[in-house]
Amino acid sequence: MVNARIRKLAGFGVIFALLVVSVGAYTRLADAGLGCPDWPGCYGFLTVPDEATEISTAEARYPEAPVEFAKAWWEMGHRYIAGALLLLVASILFMAYRAREEEDTPLKLAAVLMFVILWQAAFGAWTVTLKLWPQVVTGHLIGGFTTLSLMWLLFLRQGGLSDMVSALPRPNWLAKIAFVAVVVQIILGGWVSSNYAALACYDFPSCDGTYTPNIDLQQGFNIFQSVGPNYLGGLMTNEARMAIHWVHRIGAIVVLLVVGGLVIQTVKQAAVIGYVLLAVLVTQITLGILNVVWVLPLLNATAHNTVGALLLLVLVTINFAPRLRIVQS
Repeated sequence: MVNARIRKLAGFGVIFALLVVSVGAYTRLADAGLGCPDWPGCYGFLTVPDEATEISTAEARYPEAPVEFAKAWWEMGHRYIAGALLLLVASILFMAYRAREEEDTPLKLAAVLMFVILWQAAFGAWTVTLKLWPQVVTGHLIGGFTTLSLMWLLFLRQGGLSDMVSALPRPNWLAKIAFVAVVVQIILGGWVSSNYAALACYDFPSCDGTYTPNIDLQQGFNIFQSVGPNYLGGLMTNEARMAIHWVHRIGAIVVLLVVGGLVIQTVKQAAVIGYVLLAVLVTQITLGILNVVWVLPLLNATAHNTVGALLLLVLVTINFAPRLRIVQS
């Protein structure tokens, strides 16, 4: 049966996970990913050093990384929120284990979620220790979206939004294709961000005044690249970054067409979530365009990341919620 306490914790978990994704995006976009050059502390301290003696000690330990308070606090804030989410997931797993003999207890889902968030913590550490290696940064972003999606499923599984879920039809081939398209586009977006390619094309809808830009796909999507001692700011050629950016734009067109078709279909079958899907899709496409037109303002770029997460959650609901056997409390 439905566990109301787990549902409440999962609801808070969704908020925390979305906050982790958003703060992580801002930290990355503000070039604060190395705001603390070590992990899990900051210059060897549990908090950002702010006393003169602490700053002196910190900069003696890491002479190549002078203390920047704003960046360091964004990085540590991200870690604190992620740590709180870890404790919340541990609480859910403990409660699910205690209720393991009851029907529909989400023990397996909670265990998978715990494994993912621990793996995500490892990626967070590697992001710092490997100096923003783009493969790790992209993997860290994917892990954040996966954690959020699993937490959302756990919330739905325990009766969250049961009236809406009960009205959803079983997903068809178009819903599945839309889900895959959005997942691939999110991965591409992570690759754009981790390789500092968001402004590789300075105009829209063309790329540097042409629709056939000179791009280097081989280097742009070489996942075995050597990144050197520090990847802050990126090391790829502009042609490689243009390749990443241009492929991401093409992916956006595919998402618009596929998810747009799903919107038309879903509005006819389940109007509420269909209109939600439409609103999130239009917002996400608009934010992506504005990233280029407005030259990547931090808040807009962060919102683009957050709304991308919301788009994924809507598609997770459409594709997976109807398969859940939800027992009313």
